This record gives sequence, C-alpha cells and structure tokens, in this order.
Amino acid sequence: MSTGGVPPEPMAVPPFDPEVALALAALGDGPREPITPDNLAARARRDASARPRPTVSELRAGGRFEVSELRVPGPPGGPEVTLVSARPAGLAGPLPLLYYMHGGAMIMGNAWSVLPRILHEWALPLGMAVISVEYRLAPGARYPWPLEDCYAGFVWAAGHAGELGVDADRVVIGGKSAGGGLAAALALLARDRGGPAALGQLLLCPMLDDRGGTFSSRQMSGLGGWDLTSHATAWRALLGDRYGAVDLPPYAAPARATDLRGLPPAYVEVGSADMFRDEDVAYANALWRAGGRAELHVWPGACHGFDGLAPTAALTRDARDARVRWLRRLLA
Repeated sequence: MSTGGVPPEPMAVPPFDPEVALALAALGDGPREPITPDNLAARARRDASARPRPTVSELRAGGRFEVSELRVPGPPGGPEVTLVSARPAGLAGPLPLLYYMHGGAMIMGNAWSVLPRILHEWALPLGMAVISVEYRLAPGARYPWPLEDCYAGFVWAAGHAGELGVDADRVVIGGKSAGGGLAAALALLARDRGGPAALGQLLLCPMLDDRGGTFSSRQMSGLGGWDLTSHATAWRALLGDRYGAVDLPPYAAPARATDLRGLPPAYVEVGSADMFRDEDVAYANALWRAGGRAELHVWPGACHGFDGLAPTAALTRDARDARVRWLRRLLA
C-alpha cells in the first residue's frame, strides 16, 4: 500500500543511560563520519596517532607492575608475534593468566593501549598475570592471519607457563569488541585443533557476525558511535572476497558456528543500546542450547564501548564489578 510519499516513522530505540547519554553528547551533535573503503587508511592512521600507546616503562607504573615485551614464533608462514606480558610486582607462585585481544574492529588498536585499564581493573584485585597480543590488522592481514597470530601466541604462552610464572590450568581468554570476537573464535579453534584448554572466555560486547542483519544492528546504527557502513567496511577489510560467503567458517565469524559444544564457560556482556546486542544475546543462548555455561549481562542504556566513553558512570562501575565477580568465581 502506498504511503503517499510520507516517510516512515523512525525506528523506536531503547533509551541511553543518562550518564552515557551525556558522554555521547559531549562528543558533539550530528552524525559521525562512517568508515568506508576510501577513508579506511586515513582513519586507521588518525586512530593510531590519537590512541595512547604507553611504553613499557610507563606500564610499569613506578614499579607496581612487571612488564616485558616478548617476540614468539608466529603461525606457519607468518612473522613472529609480539606479546606484552604484565603482572603485579612481587607476587609469588604461578598466577592465573588473562590472555587478551584488543578491540578496534580488526582494523585499529594495539596491544599496549588496553593494558593500563586491564592491570588496574583485573590484574591487581585478582592477582592475575596478563598477556596482550599484538595481532596483525586488516586489510593488510586478512582472515585467518589475525586469528592465527592470536592462536600462535596462545599456544606459546600455554607451553611456556613455567617460565612465565603462570598456571597453565587457569588461563582465561578474553577481549572486547573485535577482540571479543577473536576470543570466541580462539576458543573454537583451540577446541577443534586440540590446542590448549582455556578455563573461561571473557567476551565483552564481542563482534561476532559479519552479516549485519540483526534487528539491533539496524536499530542502533549510527546512534552510539558505530554504524552499519563502518561495520561492513571492517568486515570486508578482514574477509576480502569471502565477505558474506555462505560457507564462511565460524573461526572468521563465530556467530556462524553451528556446534558450540565443549567450549569454556563464557561471560558475555553487551548493552541494550549496542548494535551488537542481538548477535551477542543469540551467542549466549546458543551456548546454553549446546549445554554450555554462559553468564549474560545486557546493561540497560549502554552503547558500544560505554565503559570507555563514560568511565565514572554508575553503570560502568556495576559492569566492572560484575566482570571481577565472574573472574573471581571462575578462578576459585
């Protein structure tokens, strides 16, 4: 039926948390420039120059942490992988390990910039060691190379637990956004290759689905700092000609997985106002349907990356507390 040229009503959206809304407003009104194939290289350069990248000396924070950079064998046919290893200073005995993959939509980010937050929020209160992996970025390194870098570093860390001073039986893999997607993919790959067993997987607003067809991906596009154009650009950069392929393997996009049996317990977190909401909720549900263990948190009014955007918000504090509680239960 014709609407007589009347535009459709705008899609209803869940309200932002008030403190998150203030943080979004502080970024400026109006739509933000989407990432496209034409501006991808310039946007990546701009992000690299704007994103703080602390030195090893700065990460040591005056002796509070022991920090070193390790170069370990990469995947067959690939270069060495850089791992940034850090732990609270002065702790004896094998420590539990968080093996972490940074975010940045697979096209941005680095292993160093995420460490100050991780060290203070998780490593100190839980007595954990952390390894942050510097995987290659798309489009310079397309699938499977970023994941293979993460897997090579994971295998090396598990095999050298003694010299690292970590407990090989208490290794948690984790990541945020694209890093959360890599963590989920790493759990699948390690299971299917018979690789090291992780104790759990910490999936923070994970980027899981290349298809961009969920309701929330359309509902929240452009409203919380991420949009469908940028989303498609990032996935195309990673997958190249395989973008949208029917037979795309689940290691490329874990939402494609049809067998989630035998995976480590998962913590899945997302916001109600996040484009990734529906794919993340569906992943937790698929883990339950496969007989797995998953703890799901959908934070009301949270957009993608809300904790970095509004670090002092009450909602952010609640989310941080929930992550620490889950890790403490898991490690116990």
